[in-house]
Amino acid sequence: MDKNKVVVTCSLTGVLTNPAQHPVPVTPAEMAASAKEAFDAGASIMHVHFRRQEPGMGFLPTWEPEVASAIVAAIREACPGVIINNTTGVVGADIAGPLACLDATRPEMAAMNAGTLNYLKLKSDGKWAWPPMLFDNPIAKIEAFLAHMYANNIVPECECFDTGIVRSVGLLQRAGLLRAPAHVSFVMGVESGMPGKTEWLPLLLAELEPGTQWQTIGIGREEVWKLHRATAELGGNLRTGVEDTFYLPDGSKTTGNGALIEAMVKMAREVGREPASPAEVRAALQAE
Repeated sequence: MDKNKVVVTCSLTGVLTNPAQHPVPVTPAEMAASAKEAFDAGASIMHVHFRRQEPGMGFLPTWEPEVASAIVAAIREACPGVIINNTTGVVGADIAGPLACLDATRPEMAAMNAGTLNYLKLKSDGKWAWPPMLFDNPIAKIEAFLAHMYANNIVPECECFDTGIVRSVGLLQRAGLLRAPAHVSFVMGVESGMPGKTEWLPLLLAELEPGTQWQTIGIGREEVWKLHRATAELGGNLRTGVEDTFYLPDGSKTTGNGALIEAMVKMAREVGREPASPAEVRAALQAE
């Protein structure tokens, strides 16, 4: 793909944020409408989480294959040619739910958490924002996910929350578990992970194997846009959406995914990058 092209991903909804308080889509119709706004604004990939559909329960995740199938089918109908990227993030050793959703939806890509993190956040009063959680991704779990993805022609996207996890991607490649070229996401801004600091990007890039495709996932408020601009300038791919932030570059709160992707594409063009079309992204993935 032309180096001046940039792959733009929309992170459509995430988990745990309350749809009664924030503009996060939940139902298949809402997911499809939000995806279409992002797609029309220049996003080629939709990163998809699945939420429970019962009234009042939309802030919780689900691994029901029927729900996943309905959501992905609605997105594909609304956005012809779009690339689907499923979440697989789950705590614990039981990965049957994520695998069932992969089988039901047949995405082109899927997130593959490449290491373990104490997932922590403090409130201003020094108390935990949620009970301290171990986001456990041992090698046996990673190996099982990768084997299933490769058996079903799904490209893994290695989500890396910390520097040691970034370095582990190369170990996974040299151990023969992960195929080249790797797709790596630097998850920056989680309080117990890598900070969203632009000066970290060159250091992180130096740890990647040659040919690795990369993007940043900026978690936070309007400060993440400085990180996105640096990513674009350094040749990385771009991702935003209401899973990652509710704030536009000017600090105002977004109305949804469409406005965030519009801002991302505008910024990319300001540094001389043009969003790749779904067809270009698909061809590049298939060429791998």
